[in-house]
Amino acid sequence: MSRPLRLGGAALVISASVLLSRLLGLGREVLLATLIGVNTEGDLYRQAFAIPDFLNYLLAGAYLTITLIPVLSRHLERGDTEAADRSFTAVFRLVGLGIVGLTILMWVFADPLVTLVFPEVVADHERLVSLTRLVLPAQVFLVAGALLMAVQYTHRRFVLPAMAPVLYNLGIIAGGVTASWLGDPGPEGFLWGAVAGSAIGNFGLQWYGARRTGTWFRATSWREPALGEYLMLAFPLMIGQSIAVLDEQFVRIFGQVNEGATSALSFARQLNMVPVGVIAQAAGVAAFPFLARLAAREDQVALARTTARAARTSVFLGSLAAAVTVAVAVPLVRVLFGYGRFTTTDAALVAALLALYAASIPAWGLHQIMARHFYARRRMWMPVGIGTVYTLVAVPVWLVFRDRWGVEGMAAASTVVMVVYALTMLYAWRSDTGRSQIGAVARSMTRALVAASVAAVAGRFVVDLMADGGFSTAAAALAVAAGGAVTIGVYLLATLVMRSQEWAEMRRGVRDE
Repeated sequence: MSRPLRLGGAALVISASVLLSRLLGLGREVLLATLIGVNTEGDLYRQAFAIPDFLNYLLAGAYLTITLIPVLSRHLERGDTEAADRSFTAVFRLVGLGIVGLTILMWVFADPLVTLVFPEVVADHERLVSLTRLVLPAQVFLVAGALLMAVQYTHRRFVLPAMAPVLYNLGIIAGGVTASWLGDPGPEGFLWGAVAGSAIGNFGLQWYGARRTGTWFRATSWREPALGEYLMLAFPLMIGQSIAVLDEQFVRIFGQVNEGATSALSFARQLNMVPVGVIAQAAGVAAFPFLARLAAREDQVALARTTARAARTSVFLGSLAAAVTVAVAVPLVRVLFGYGRFTTTDAALVAALLALYAASIPAWGLHQIMARHFYARRRMWMPVGIGTVYTLVAVPVWLVFRDRWGVEGMAAASTVVMVVYALTMLYAWRSDTGRSQIGAVARSMTRALVAASVAAVAGRFVVDLMADGGFSTAAAALAVAAGGAVTIGVYLLATLVMRSQEWAEMRRGVRDE
């Protein structure tokens, strides 16, 4: 049985796996751009996930680990492994039956659901219905697998859960490559790969990993107390969804500005989600089991201090990632996507969208940590309430920005809403913990954002000097390297001048493992 990890080691494991997964995700996007392009076929691929993903939202699938970890952590802190087993069994049985039943219902009613969600898709309606049904079973594996991962996280074992998104993306890539080799490079192959990847990586491997922790199924009744506790925690998340979760759905549902607009937004968003995943999401996933244990011990001082440290580190690294992304957006898109059916015009549009999305990276990091502080304290209604309000606000903002500025307005709307949402979460955290840590977080954020602004301008200046009217693939790769290096160097220099403490804290954290 693997050794439990401390916070710094857990963050490194999760970051490494997310980086690998995001790189594979980029490989998937490159394959989609090359074989399908920015067109109706690409839009259908994205839209096929919309209704199946709603299943995940309906059962708070994105939060299953968050809701189960506090329940199991409380039992394990008391040394009551049998109660932890019963709690896991009760929750897994309920959620498993729920996801299977809802999947069957959505399979049966896929036709009217597609009409409801995508009324503008007329010529390709039947094909979209078929694609939606094809990918629906993946949600069973994703939802059930999330519970199996929660068991492992509670025991501070991160390696096998970290492999789930890697295998999922490998499945999609393998499906697309196989379909192309068979002479049918359409959405179907990629979707078959998604089902296979979720079955293997998100369910099969996680079943094995959860079994190794010692927590497993036991005979239990429907009156198990943990079931009510779980439902109390999960209910707010089921009825209230965050803009951080639904942002991708907005792209699919509202992105039909013109042919290929959904694909262009998705390419830019997926590229932006590489640093978001590696920095923000990895920090949140790694920190949560530790925050949950501190909350279970009722050590509020340590909880606030750990939350603040994780938030400062996430924003610090997120600001650097945002600066680099803005600086090298144009040549980066050319290097990654400029092949096959992906045109020069497509590249220019995706690069512009990417630069707009990138400004949200630090906000993603702040949000991920702040939300998990409240989840650890079992105060689900606070982040859910804020997230639901901003989701309701986001819809008209998206529509207004789309009508005013087109596809670029949609990317800008996503960033604006995410930034304001994250700042509101920070204010709520201040109200929850008092003033003990907020000053340090605010000062760290200010230094990081100032440094990132200066660094992005410097890096973009270097990239523009190297453009010379356009980029070949080799020249674009060189511009990415040069612009990125200058941006990083200027950022590090600026943060040192402003006496930022995050680099020293991160080095100490790694040495302490």
